Amino acid sequence: MSAQQDHDFHLVDPSPWPLLASMGFLVMAGGTAFAFHNTPYAEYAMIGGLLSLLYVGYRWWKDCIREGAEDKAHTSIVQKGLRYGMLLFIVSEVMFFFAFFFSYFHSMFLPMEMPWGEAWSAKEGVFPPETIEAIDPWDLPLFNTLLLLMSGTTVTWAHAALLQGNQRDLVRGLLLTIILGITFTVVQAIEYHHIINHMYKFSENNFSSNFFMATGFHGLHVIIGTIFLIICLIRAFKGQFSEKHHLGFEFAAWYWHFVDIVWLFLFASVYLGGR
Repeated sequence: MSAQQDHDFHLVDPSPWPLLASMGFLVMAGGTAFAFHNTPYAEYAMIGGLLSLLYVGYRWWKDCIREGAEDKAHTSIVQKGLRYGMLLFIVSEVMFFFAFFFSYFHSMFLPMEMPWGEAWSAKEGVFPPETIEAIDPWDLPLFNTLLLLMSGTTVTWAHAALLQGNQRDLVRGLLLTIILGITFTVVQAIEYHHIINHMYKFSENNFSSNFFMATGFHGLHVIIGTIFLIICLIRAFKGQFSEKHHLGFEFAAWYWHFVDIVWLFLFASVYLGGR
């Protein structure tokens, strides 16, 4: 029987990473659940599961990069399938944020009595609750908005440079985007420190919980997107991207634009709408 491949599809080699990733998710989720119930040593299981997931993710994505850059297994048909997969992944992320926005607007427009006795005081015409000191949206939030808008421009510049075969501007654009992403994360950490120490805590009421969940989850995505772009920068230095083969960078750019758009909705609803 001939081993010659007569089709354009990629038949992946046997890999341990899907099974190990599932086990890591199970350990991390179980550890997190038990940690909420103050079970001894549960936090170690949670951290161990997270570290194992990070390692498996590193090895799995390294294999994917090798398959595309070295084995040339990412044919046009394979790239088309991967694009569909990335689009579906982004749609699933949209659903995540939709849940947070739904919770926020539900609390805003459909007030209810809280189980612990605190009235969600919109029935008195007050939103957020009177105990909440509104964040000035024209201070750090506006600065972070400008940072992300500029980063969207620089990553688009990098993409255009790549399509023109300009490796120098590709590296410049990626480097600027990474710097802007890191700056955003630092500024948000400063904002969180000020809010927690001088304004309100995570569990103070519905508004504070929704605020930290929505902005914190977005902040996590900014960190992930920044790591994604750093990997692309390393690959750009190695010359692994060309005008026709740059799927990894394309996905990073999609992801970054998605993060930008979500932040605009957060700025409008949570920062402006929460005043």
